[in-house]
Amino acid sequence: MVKSRSAPDILLILCTLLLLLIGIVMVYSASAANAFYDYGDRFFYLKKQLIFAVLGLIAMYVMMKIDYWTWKKYANIILIGCFALLVIVLIPGIGDVRGGARSWLGIGSFGVQPSEFMKLGIVIFLAKMLSEKQESITYFFKGLMPPLLIVGVAFALIMLQPDLGTGAVLVGAALIVIFTAGMRLKHLFGFAAVGLVGLTALIIAAPYRLKRITAFLDPWADPLGAGYQSIQSLYAIGPGQLLGLGIGMSRQKHSYVPEPQTDFIFSILAEELGFLGGSFVLLLFLLLIWRGLRAAITAPDAFGSFLATGIISIIAVQVVINISVVIGLMPVTGITLPFISAGGSSLTVLLTAVGILINVTRYSK
Repeated sequence: MVKSRSAPDILLILCTLLLLLIGIVMVYSASAANAFYDYGDRFFYLKKQLIFAVLGLIAMYVMMKIDYWTWKKYANIILIGCFALLVIVLIPGIGDVRGGARSWLGIGSFGVQPSEFMKLGIVIFLAKMLSEKQESITYFFKGLMPPLLIVGVAFALIMLQPDLGTGAVLVGAALIVIFTAGMRLKHLFGFAAVGLVGLTALIIAAPYRLKRITAFLDPWADPLGAGYQSIQSLYAIGPGQLLGLGIGMSRQKHSYVPEPQTDFIFSILAEELGFLGGSFVLLLFLLLIWRGLRAAITAPDAFGSFLATGIISIIAVQVVINISVVIGLMPVTGITLPFISAGGSSLTVLLTAVGILINVTRYSK
């Protein structure tokens, strides 16, 4: 490998910083009213977001400086550590239950989500595994089953919390990396069929998930129950029209849209900044994804290519799911909008991942 550095991808950095800045503004705007009602401090969520943003930016800068193939050496240790955290968080008395899921480790309002670390950890591990054994990926048992089993165990541990949204992002990003490595289409379709059966079983096993599916198809059938979030989200987006109501002028954030600073922050953004503001944010995501794909294509080795693919896939899958939920194209699931939503673990891990991605671009062909 030729280890000659070039300048980092400035457009990738700029898109990330702009999304982060927009997110900080929107977290304050969306949360100020509820933060005052609940905590007597309009800046409660903003201060938390700023702390994690600073930590994330520091991590991103450090990752930009560390040669990306360093992570290949520690991929196994990183994965084992992530699995250990996923097990620890399930232990009663250690893992905190928030929003119906035992997904948090921490004290008080501050905490970390091990599942967020697993998304990056499994991408690093898969990039290592597939770059070393890419020639066997076309064989089902010898090449495809080992990575799928690892992804399956990680997904199962996340579902024990339960956290279907994060699990879906992890599986989606992992499959993209595996497919990029040379997974056969017939294997992909077969796995998709098995996954569909498994998803159906998960829905049947938890009645609240079935309610979300039926609410997605017709939210107005239960406007005060399962369909409430979807309806209130659409009520926020509609009045935004072209230019929006203005920063801070959202009506739906006043206890109508649940947790407006997290999963449904895009609906508040569309209400306050309108179609143009929402389109600008989506354009930034498209530019970010494009630069990530470019980094994957021009990476000097297979590990760098798979690593870049996995990182940008995490962001892309998460954006698609979040926006689809907000505009009513998918059933409601708890997943944040990258760089925009409030959420310490998600923000810090994503900025760390982008730092690694930027380092890959410094060695592009």
